[in-house]
Amino acid sequence: MKANIHPTFYEDAQVVCSCGNIFTTGSTKKTLTVEVCYKCHPLYTGEHRYIDSKGKVDQFEKKRQLAKNYQANKASKKNKKEQRGAKKLKSLKELLQEM
Repeated sequence: MKANIHPTFYEDAQVVCSCGNIFTTGSTKKTLTVEVCYKCHPLYTGEHRYIDSKGKVDQFEKKRQLAKNYQANKASKKNKKEQRGAKKLKSLKELLQEM
């Protein structure tokens, strides 16, 4: 192996969780910050809760609302188009009767 190409490995790297738990492990970084650890993860604690660290639920709800608005606008545009088409177009029979 080549010398001096690997990062420094720290045997006593600190891991800090968002719940406040701090523990040590080995890593190439001196400190690590995590959102969920073994003390607050629902699998280990037995709690039933959702972990939404990146706002995925909010993004989904936002997309769902946009889709709902899009469908409503699309339906209203279709109705308007049908109403305009019904007013302007007359059959040949109707045109001849007007004469």
